[in-house]
Amino acid sequence: MSETKNAFLRYQVLDECFSNFYKKYFLEDLIRVCSQKLSDYYSYEISVSKRTIQYDIDFMKGSGGNFAPIEKFKEGRKSYYRYSDPSYSFMKKDLDANESAVLKDALITMSRIKGLPGFDWLSKMQVQLETALDIDTSKEKIISFEGNDYLRGIEYLHQLYRQIINKEVLEILYHPFTEVNPIQVLISSYYLKEYNNRWFLLGMNHDENYIQTLALDRIVSVESTTFEYIESTIDFEIYFNEIIGVTNFQDKKVEKVKIELENDIIPYLETKPLHEEQWIEGNILELNIKLNYELESLILSFGDKMKVIEPESLRLKLKERIKKMNNFY
Repeated sequence: MSETKNAFLRYQVLDECFSNFYKKYFLEDLIRVCSQKLSDYYSYEISVSKRTIQYDIDFMKGSGGNFAPIEKFKEGRKSYYRYSDPSYSFMKKDLDANESAVLKDALITMSRIKGLPGFDWLSKMQVQLETALDIDTSKEKIISFEGNDYLRGIEYLHQLYRQIINKEVLEILYHPFTEVNPIQVLISSYYLKEYNNRWFLLGMNHDENYIQTLALDRIVSVESTTFEYIESTIDFEIYFNEIIGVTNFQDKKVEKVKIELENDIIPYLETKPLHEEQWIEGNILELNIKLNYELESLILSFGDKMKVIEPESLRLKLKERIKKMNNFY
């Protein structure tokens, strides 16, 4: 679950408690109410710690919370919390001009992604903020994002995200393009990656003991299991730095790839690199990378603007694909 999202939900609950002048909320009451509200929201039990609530109160009272006027009132050996100003609301605090402008820009972007399954809370937050700031994000569209509105499997994204956070072993019914019928995969879930407008789940395959990559659009169903979770030993920043795309063959080594470029695409590749660690000298581009299908496809997408010099294995692979393509026409 998102810590930012949880904090926002807790601030909402605390704001309601501090605004209620007909009931006294002691620290244990705030813990209980926040835990209950989050449990109701997620449909499973969540316990908020005493330290978390104390940190939340400190944040709201500090500069980050615009110095909310939260007072601590002693009653016997305990203390309850309440706003000193009955008209104050943390969720309706005033923004300065710069904060308002930044938030308006964020809301325009938010309106584009709020339909993502599992992130319905974003829609609720957007409506509240639009009302407070008098913003209409339904006006004429002036910005668009690359995406696929018809992408299958996206409904699993939020579920898988939470299961990775919870370190769950998943039983996935998966239908590869190469198989007639779906297959069962038992996997310790590690990582979600987007590439070329498709989402992928990476994790340890329990039966074959390797890092498997599953496309979300080929998933038929996902179930949590009670199998023992296999902890990840992979640094995914390094893992993806070795490749283009999502396919990393663990038994392959990184190779030097040299590509001759046509002059007119050099400025393009300098501003939009093939890889974050590419190197261009003159009209020669060099990469230290593992060979995979995504690299081949990316090179071919540039047509006659690129010519692979080495390694020879990549040259031959591309030659085969180009020859096959040539036979189509």
